[in-house]
Amino acid sequence: MVLRLCFFEIIMFNDLNVLDDLKVLIFNSMKKILFLAASMLLTIAAFAETMPANDSRVTYVGRTMVEGTDVSFDWTATYFRIEFSGKSLTMRASETKWDVDANKAATRHNYYNVWIDSPTSAEPHRIIEVAGNDTIIELIDPAYLKKSRRAVHEVIVQKRTEGEQGKTTIHEFATDPTGKFFQAKGLNERQLEFIGDSYTCGYGIDAPSRKDRFSPETENASRSYAGIVSRYFGADYVAIAHSGMGIARNYNSKFKGWWMPDRYLQTFDEDSTQVNRWDATKSDFHPAMTIVYLGANDFSTALAPKYEDFRKHYYRLFTYIKANYGEDHPILCVATKTHEYLFNYVRDLVNNCNMPNVHYLGYCPAQHLHTDEDLGADVHPNYNGQQKKAYSIIPYIATITGWGLQDMPVK
Repeated sequence: MVLRLCFFEIIMFNDLNVLDDLKVLIFNSMKKILFLAASMLLTIAAFAETMPANDSRVTYVGRTMVEGTDVSFDWTATYFRIEFSGKSLTMRASETKWDVDANKAATRHNYYNVWIDSPTSAEPHRIIEVAGNDTIIELIDPAYLKKSRRAVHEVIVQKRTEGEQGKTTIHEFATDPTGKFFQAKGLNERQLEFIGDSYTCGYGIDAPSRKDRFSPETENASRSYAGIVSRYFGADYVAIAHSGMGIARNYNSKFKGWWMPDRYLQTFDEDSTQVNRWDATKSDFHPAMTIVYLGANDFSTALAPKYEDFRKHYYRLFTYIKANYGEDHPILCVATKTHEYLFNYVRDLVNNCNMPNVHYLGYCPAQHLHTDEDLGADVHPNYNGQQKKAYSIIPYIATITGWGLQDMPVK
């Protein structure tokens, strides 16, 4: 018995030595495998097709700032076009929150619509969130690219959310080693500029009910009347818009002294330093006309601005627009008849402005929007309601620009 036990112990001891040797062998082998795998990944990355954000092959529509090879922006509805071939498409980007309060900044979320090979569709291929610093984001579902028979793909990425949700900085784009980037389609010949508030931003548009509260996920600039109108005319567009903004007074008197005429001058929506002024003379974007849809927030409570103040700041905005695009540049002012003073103010100031090519449209949502079917979060228009707004505005744009009515659906 003792002999057997000693023999067993000897065998176990020898087996442990063998096991330790085997562990060392496996460990060294794994190190080699991991090293080879890392080397392969580095090799793939080295030969992957990349393109810096400021490359001329990318077409940006909206106010942007270029620093080095990076491109930054924060205005709602800003978008860009890319054309590529390959099995994947990624974007390396960073997100900067404007809020000083960290708790408030944590509630901000920037979402983007992504279209591929369907530039005129109201429904995107996918929705992505840009968050964090130096994050790699997959723009296109690889399964789509695997099934697609197209050799070259057109991709459009558009900001759904407005400036207060954060500023996006794009660093570069990449596709797989078999892919390649091409020159994207340039700016459309037809171009429009919209200046507005939450209606133009598409605030709460994707919420299922008027009883829902707003969240960044429910905001979708591409489905606002501005996006619908632009798709109808086949036009590129820029939206200088921010929820709660007014001409001479913001919603519930918030942001006193910082109104939309002031923001209109800025490269970034949320940059109140007035350092980064927008220079329209350096832009390739030259809209055929500007649509101003403001004023509802000025009259959001009983404390309404006086006509003299309202007129002064509206004329200030006219002056800025004309300075950008010329004295004869057409401006259409949309006045919602939710408040008697608002419509009367806009009608009178347009009729007496002594500036060429300024027009107004009185819009009466009470006669157009159904209280349940046409409203989303916080009683703002949903997609149905925004379509009805677009129907009212389209004939004016068709006449003023000379483009005429199109044989196109309003969607």
